[in-house]
Amino acid sequence: MSEIVEVRGRQILDSRGNPTISVRVTLESGVYGIASVPSGASTSEYEAYEKRDKDSSNYFGKSVSSAIENINDIIAKSLTGIESYSQRLIDDIMLNLDGTPNKSNLGANAILGVSLAVAVSSAQELGISLYRYIGGVNAHILPTPMMNVINGGKHANNILDFQEFMIVPAGAKSFEEALRMGAEVYQKLKKVIDDRKMPTSVGDEGGFAPHLQNNAEAILLILEAIEKAHYQPGKDIFIALDPAANEFYANGKYTLKEAGKETVLDSEEMVAMYVRYIEKFPIISVEDGFAQDDFNGFSLLMKELGDKVQIVGDDLTVTNQMRITKAIDAHAINSVLIKLNQIGSLSQTLDAVQLTQKNNMTALISHRSGETEDTFIADLAVAVNSGLIKTGAPARSERVAKYNRLLQIEEELGPNSSFLGIKAFKGIGSRIS
Repeated sequence: MSEIVEVRGRQILDSRGNPTISVRVTLESGVYGIASVPSGASTSEYEAYEKRDKDSSNYFGKSVSSAIENINDIIAKSLTGIESYSQRLIDDIMLNLDGTPNKSNLGANAILGVSLAVAVSSAQELGISLYRYIGGVNAHILPTPMMNVINGGKHANNILDFQEFMIVPAGAKSFEEALRMGAEVYQKLKKVIDDRKMPTSVGDEGGFAPHLQNNAEAILLILEAIEKAHYQPGKDIFIALDPAANEFYANGKYTLKEAGKETVLDSEEMVAMYVRYIEKFPIISVEDGFAQDDFNGFSLLMKELGDKVQIVGDDLTVTNQMRITKAIDAHAINSVLIKLNQIGSLSQTLDAVQLTQKNNMTALISHRSGETEDTFIADLAVAVNSGLIKTGAPARSERVAKYNRLLQIEEELGPNSSFLGIKAFKGIGSRIS
């Protein structure tokens, strides 16, 4: 009864109003699963290929009808009659059909949509939660949320160089408490910004996008909001940064434009800058502090701060086992950001998580700036016991949907659930005040 009888893709809109893919996989029993595919704004050239039509008369070239045709005409025919529980076989069939290293033939967005919908339909057929289907009986850890509350870079129309300024309610005792703490600080931050007569418009991931003069000013605003919410920075709530440095890197140099003044730094000078930030502020995680090929910069930062701060690879590693292995060999990071659409199939994503955890690094499950109401990553975070998730501010329904799903999972697991809080961040015990 779990044989696939229909695979159907269709075009929907993501949170930025751009087209993306939704896939419905129907089984012989009549049960079906639906999944949708996110899209990033700040992307690495090493990510799997997102297929778009490039027809300027249709969504300004961003429509995905060609990828949907590949789902409905090519992939569907190859998967009909196969047991939906054969996830790895199904993913391998699609990879072989595509036949390219980066999925540029069928499109990673086409393959991923089907891959995820297959898993959802299988869980539905068995009558169990998605996290349990993927992770088995050992799936029980609720992730510590890393909430993007101030946006810069490509996620906002301001002059901030760094792309994300996050709060991490790692002092909480449960996910429910962490979500409450984060939401309370978010609301206080809105008032802090409003009191300064600055607009409280938000960026792609729900974080505010005030026009500030420099990155430090953004952190100071957040610290003020934490205190006004009656929490203690560095004990209850911490700070995390995603500079997305690839966006301000060129010709071996990093160009920061704080306060309208350009500052050009090399990798060693960038390390020194991060050291100053971390000495001054309760920062416990730095993601993409260097460009996608600056393994040396990452390694320098790891040598300097790897025992105190989570050093996360995103553009550097792109959820790709080869890139992760290269980063491991270079001692470049102690954490890997995991994004389903960077690699383009569930099986490969799980392989990337396994490689990461096997090498004693954290696997940080992440959304994209262009999201949908799909909550797959919430279940994925629990399924692999990642202990960490990035899915934006506690605002905008496409972000909040993930948080609300995690509340449901925590309630469903009851006393069998665990929440690691600060312990989810390996190797930074010396930073806890």
